[in-house]
Amino acid sequence: MKFSTAFFLFSLLAFSVSFGQSQKIGYVDTEAILEKIPQYGVAQQEIERITEQWQKDLEKQYSEIETLYANYQAQEVLLSEDVKRQRQDEIFKAEREAKEYREKKFGYNGELFQLQEAKVKPIQEKVFKAVEAIAERKRFSYIFDKAGEVTWLYVNPNYDLTEEVLEELGIKDENKN
Repeated sequence: MKFSTAFFLFSLLAFSVSFGQSQKIGYVDTEAILEKIPQYGVAQQEIERITEQWQKDLEKQYSEIETLYANYQAQEVLLSEDVKRQRQDEIFKAEREAKEYREKKFGYNGELFQLQEAKVKPIQEKVFKAVEAIAERKRFSYIFDKAGEVTWLYVNPNYDLTEEVLEELGIKDENKN
């Protein structure tokens, strides 16, 4: 019984070692790829322009709230209770509107998220399809993204598929001679 268990474990180990050696692993730098796609740059600029405008609008709202509050504090001792409550309600309403605006524009599933989905996601999907085509054609088991959260201590440039993805997308790298 011990012989068959040892034989089974040895066979399993040998199989897993040989299986592991047959797998091909590559990587790409999607950040470098996206930077070379003109539509991506245009989309990013448009998103930044719109985001800056929303941010300015939000800052204006908060500035108006600060002015309302400063005026209230300056006049508080002179105001009747009814007018105090009215001014406080006005300040709370302005704060609530600013918070709702911020949430609508920048919140989870807000307009910024939707804008990025509409402008950037189709470009990213195009890159992912190019990566998938190369992976299938060259029979890679795994392809990692160097630009993501993965920390690389060493990367052999022989397995860098970034240039091939750019070629698959029809993008020429002017920096490469």
